Order: sequence, then structure tokens, then C-alpha cells
Amino acid sequence: MEIWQQLVETVREGDSAALERLLKEVSEGDLIHALARLPADERGNIIAAMRPEQAASVLELLPDSQAVEAIQELSPEAAAPILEELQSDQRADLVAQIDRAEAEAILAESAPETAESVRRLLEYPPDSAGGRMLTEYVAVPSSWTVRRLIEHLRQNVDRYADFGVQYVYALGDQDELVGVLPLRDLLLARESQSVAALMIRDPISVEAGTQLEELFELFDRYSFLAIPVVDRARRLVGVLLREDVDEARVDVALADELKSRGIVGGEELRTMPLLHRARRRLSWLSLNILLNVVAASVIAAYQDTLAAVIALAVFLPIISDMSGCSGNQAVAVSLREMALGVVKPKELLRVWGQELTVGCLNGFVLGCLIGVVAWAWQGNPALGAVVGVALALNTMVAVSIGGTVPLALKRFGFDPALASGPILTTVTDMCGFLLVLGLAASTLARLAG
Repeated sequence: MEIWQQLVETVREGDSAALERLLKEVSEGDLIHALARLPADERGNIIAAMRPEQAASVLELLPDSQAVEAIQELSPEAAAPILEELQSDQRADLVAQIDRAEAEAILAESAPETAESVRRLLEYPPDSAGGRMLTEYVAVPSSWTVRRLIEHLRQNVDRYADFGVQYVYALGDQDELVGVLPLRDLLLARESQSVAALMIRDPISVEAGTQLEELFELFDRYSFLAIPVVDRARRLVGVLLREDVDEARVDVALADELKSRGIVGGEELRTMPLLHRARRRLSWLSLNILLNVVAASVIAAYQDTLAAVIALAVFLPIISDMSGCSGNQAVAVSLREMALGVVKPKELLRVWGQELTVGCLNGFVLGCLIGVVAWAWQGNPALGAVVGVALALNTMVAVSIGGTVPLALKRFGFDPALASGPILTTVTDMCGFLLVLGLAASTLARLAG
């Protein structure tokens, strides 16, 4: 019996002890694979049968869409204890994707401080420091002594156990952030010393509205494990972990990759409803139909040339495809570099120069290869020259567009991941067809002879 079948049977039998044993025996990978195969209602039943801390651990591993579905299948009374076990940023991310009425019902069943924390985090944009920060941190007055701080930590050990504490944050008289005390320094300090004497004064911090691109640059520049997040009055409102920023970086890159492949609207899983998945893909594919009609019109304009030298028809898709591959490589590099903060939209000319150099070299090599093939096949050096020159020139066009269009789109406020692919495909197809057929028309006597 498959693992997912065992899970369903165990839950249906209501044997909580057997479920506990099964969950201990199953690896995380097998558990996620098993849950992914189940309908949303069955997945919700299994999660409802788990202890809240177990369920929270599973929700952290599930794809976002399935975690949301699972929570929505639960009653507010069952969902609230699970929400309590999640970290503050994970709670907020989950609640933000749930239907508003259901989310409010769950928060009404949660502890007041949990509900307040979620509502406060939801006020910030998701791609900002405030939207990514944790509200679990240790902050004490800078006037405290080391002895008092250590006593405070011991007295609140249950509260701080899951915080992943690396620093203690020191506050001034107006609760403003005045310093940071690494735990290592605290452990090696004399008990009579004050926090103010040990702390790093005027620490680097970010405001809650700081966007992801700035955060990527900041964490690339400094090796901190966490950075405090403050409001405009420098009051501490949260802590941003390096691991969460790294995760955001990966999320951005994956989202761009999906959009560049025509998967719009976030992640897609095959367990989603058929019509929902088809609709999200069609929005991109429909646009591509229109753009390809434009590219095909070039062939129609040169149909007499194509009829006279039918061998050209064999090489049109080759040139289009090879140029498209070169252009897509350039698009991928530009999107990746923008996500990492390595390149900015204003550096368009520099990027174009670097891509054109690669395009010239690769275009020359590819053009020679395809030219030799065409010559050997038809025994016509003119055909080899036309095809080879067309591919070489179109490769340069493709990498120029692939490298610069994402930066240009970003600069003018458009989504580069979504729009770069269709633009690249259309332009490289049009230029490829135009170069082949245009050069063929100008040398038709040699080709036909």
C-alpha cells in the first residue's frame, strides 16, 4: 500500500496512535509527495488529525498553494492552534493568501497577541523588509546589567526557545534601537557590566518599507545573520534573518523563471483545478499567437523567393530556433543578474556591449557550421553563404535583445520575466526570416542556378 493510502486509511479509522507512528516512520520527502497526491479535503483531514506542532511542520514543507488549501479545509478552531506554532512571518504569509472572511475567523480563535502580530505584518507589502521580518526577538533596555539580562532569558526560556536568537537588541528611553549585543559577547561578559557598555552602538538597520533589491545588496555587503527592522522613529518592529532574505532571492528567481516560460500568476502544481491551470497558461500563449502571426507575415512577403529555392524552407526553423536559444540564454543571465542585484537597468549599454561580443563569436561559429551543412547538402556555396550569414547576424540580434530587453522593461516599470520571452521570440523570428529570405532574394540567380 502506498504511503498516501496508509495516511488516508489511518485517519479514516481515527487511530491517532497509529498516525503518530506512521509519521515518525515516513521521511519528510515521502510525506510531502504523499500529501501532494491527495485531494484538498483528504489533505486537510490528515493535517487536522495531527498535533498542532506536527501540522505546522508539515505546512512549512508544503508548496504555498497546498498549505493554503489545507488550512482552508480546517475549521477556525482547528486552524488557530496550528497557526500559533508557525513563525510570525510564516503566519502572515499564510493568512494573506486565505479568503479574508476565513482569515478573520481563524484570527478570532487565535491568541490576541498572535492575531495582532499577523495584522501588523499584513500592513506591509510582501516584498519589503516589513513583509519578510520576524516579530520574535529579544529586546531589553540598554541600562540593564548582564546579570539582569541573563536572569530575564532564563525566566522566559519557554518563550524564547523557538526564537533562533543570535542577538539581543538594546533599546533607549523612547524604545528606540540604540545597540545590538551578540550572544557570544553576552556569554563572555562579566555580570556587573551593563548592556550599554557591551553593545554595538548605532547598528545597521533597515526601515520596514525597504524593498527586496536593497535588502539583497545589504546582505551581500555585510555578513550579518540578522538585521533589525525599525520604523521612522527608529523603534524596533522586527528582525530580518539572512536565511529569509536568501529564500526571498530564490523565490524571485523561480518566479521569474516560471513567468519567462509562460506560467503566470505564481506557482503551478498539477493538483490544481484543470481550468485554473489552463487559464493561467492561455493568457501568455494567446499573446504569442498574435506575435507569431506578425513573424509569419515576413514569409508571406517572400513566398516567391521561397518557391524558387525550396531548400530555404528547411533552414528557416533551424535559424529561428538556434537564434531563439542564444537569445534565451542572454535573457536568463540578465534576469538572474537583476535578481542578484549584480546589474541595474541603467547599465543597458554595458550589458549590450558584453552580449554583442559573445554574439559575434558564437554567431560566427554557428554560421560556419550551418553554412557548411547547407553547402554539402545542396552542393551550392551560395546557399551555404546565405544561411550561414543569416544565422550569424541573427545570433547577434538575438543576444542583443535577450540581454537588454529585460533591463529596458524593468526600467520602464514592466515585468521583464513575463514580457521578454514573447518579444525575443517575435523579433528573432522576424529578423531570421527577413535575413534569410532577403539575402536569398538578392542572390536568387546564384541560388536558383
